[in-house]
Amino acid sequence: MAGNRFRYGQWRGGPDPLAPPYDVRAAVDAVGAEVLNGGSLREALRDLLRRGPDGRGGLADLAARARRLRREALRRGDLDGTVTRAQALLDQALAAERDELRGRDGDDARFAEAMLDNLPRSTARAVSELAGYDWASAEARQTYQRILDGLRGEVLEQRFAGLRDAARAAADPEAQRQLAEMMGDLNDLLARHARSEDTTDAFAEFMRRHGRFFPEQPRDVEELVDVLARRAAAGERLMRSLSDRQREELAGLMRQSLGDRLAGELSQLDDHLRALRPDLNWQRGERVRGDQPLGYGEAAGALDEIAELDELLDSLDQDQAGATLDDVDVDTVARTLGRDAADDVRRLRDLERELRRQGWVSRDADGLTLSPKALRRLAGTALRRVFADLTAGPRGQHDLRTAGAAGEVSGSSRQWEYGDEQPLDVVRTLTRAVRRAGPGVPVPLAVEDFEVVETERRASAAVVLCVDLSYSMISQGRWGPMKQTALALSHLMATRFPQDALQIIGFGREAMPLTQQELAAAEPDMQQGTNLQHALRLAGRHLRRHPGAEPVVLVVTDGEPTAHLDPDDGEAYFNWPPLPETIEATIREVDRLTRYGATLNLFMLGDDPGLRRFVDAVARRSKGRMFTPDLGDLGEYVVSDYLRARHGRR
Repeated sequence: MAGNRFRYGQWRGGPDPLAPPYDVRAAVDAVGAEVLNGGSLREALRDLLRRGPDGRGGLADLAARARRLRREALRRGDLDGTVTRAQALLDQALAAERDELRGRDGDDARFAEAMLDNLPRSTARAVSELAGYDWASAEARQTYQRILDGLRGEVLEQRFAGLRDAARAAADPEAQRQLAEMMGDLNDLLARHARSEDTTDAFAEFMRRHGRFFPEQPRDVEELVDVLARRAAAGERLMRSLSDRQREELAGLMRQSLGDRLAGELSQLDDHLRALRPDLNWQRGERVRGDQPLGYGEAAGALDEIAELDELLDSLDQDQAGATLDDVDVDTVARTLGRDAADDVRRLRDLERELRRQGWVSRDADGLTLSPKALRRLAGTALRRVFADLTAGPRGQHDLRTAGAAGEVSGSSRQWEYGDEQPLDVVRTLTRAVRRAGPGVPVPLAVEDFEVVETERRASAAVVLCVDLSYSMISQGRWGPMKQTALALSHLMATRFPQDALQIIGFGREAMPLTQQELAAAEPDMQQGTNLQHALRLAGRHLRRHPGAEPVVLVVTDGEPTAHLDPDDGEAYFNWPPLPETIEATIREVDRLTRYGATLNLFMLGDDPGLRRFVDAVARRSKGRMFTPDLGDLGEYVVSDYLRARHGRR
């Protein structure tokens, strides 16, 4: 607009409104930090979503709000309010009738009084016996009819949202006929659907005739069943939440109020819905308590709300295998917890999808896990932690931004040939081009001008890192440093020494090769046993697959061998204290590796005397070395020893 003037300046109203709602890399780093500290990979990913990327608005906050609402629903009122209200109306009707009978003479009046005095104490039975009673008081007759009409209206309104007007007019024979006709047609439709018949046309005809009873306007039979089954399950849970006496009273009143035909159709409908939706909670009762008496519809509504909150809590917990945030119904969250909670769920969904889109996480049968891209970042973090503790010295170049070269520079060069990977000798390449084309700028280059730097062949190494996965590693706080060490070594070899071959072997009661991803997700072996013999046997197989490489075996453990493979059946055998057979089987594998020429170095965690004697004996026997690092120095020791051992005796 003319005359308007605008001024721009730095935003000072809080967080940047244009910034993304989450930092994906920061989220990955937070997961990685937890894993490197010994946490479970899957638990770390679940915790990220539970607490939210910024520490708020996560699934845990939403679940806490849902649990609070559930507690409030459990204190909403007395589920027996329908029977209590019926009893109060019955007492009111009987009092009015007795007042009317006292003013009349004759045997009929006295007989009626005797009948009223001998009514059963049960409200339902008393209402049933009064079904054919000829009321003398018009007020009493109306009050008694309110019991039947009111309960009938509540039941039908709870089961069919569109029956409010029809329920109030249920005393009308025509209204009764229409209700029974609709429920009969509904049962026929559901019976055909249960037999897997094509009900497309039948459903369309049913909705044309009775659609006014279903304001939800379901689009097919499945949606119709979903609407009706949830309400029917709430009514069933209401009955199961009452005591035996209360249940009997309410069931009797419902039969009396609905009449035989409607009650029969409703019972048949419940059977169909229970068969079509067995996954709903039909059997569970709730201990709802409160001072305010609840009518049938209010009580069933409270139990339906509790069931809905239970389903929401199950989806928010994300504990099922393969669970995803797509399982959380945003509409249910908005309806029960509010729009802000629904916005939080959408943000978490966006975070999960962004993590997957950018390739940081992937999904398997058990849920989310870190992708190879994220594991490289995690391993790089582990290696930076290790190199942060290393002092400058003859331990090799530690700048991870530089890839491994093919060998040491010899000082000479030669003409480039197809397939050469050595670095170009820029000075000699340009010199050849100038000699060929003459001076001038720019210098034209031809294929025959290129020269490469000659390098001496660098010997590769075949490295095996055997890591103890027994339960004592996590119980003593050694799990995190072990993972960090293994990930750091794998990243160092992949980036600095790609010509080397690494095999990580985890061993508990049995041993197994582990990829980087499997190592990050590995959990402690809950079975007892430290089977170093099996680990060394697998190490020997890896070394023999690389016969021209320097063989290096590194072992990280906190316990002496207590398990070995039975030579007869190959099964792992455990015993504590260690058996001589276990020690002998382990030493045989040590001797095999020694004869092969492998460097065998052992890193002992803890101060167990038996372990110290065993490790010292193995180191002497194999001419290897024994280290006893502090947990914080384990990575530094292993990486430094690898850098030293790869320039070994060969």
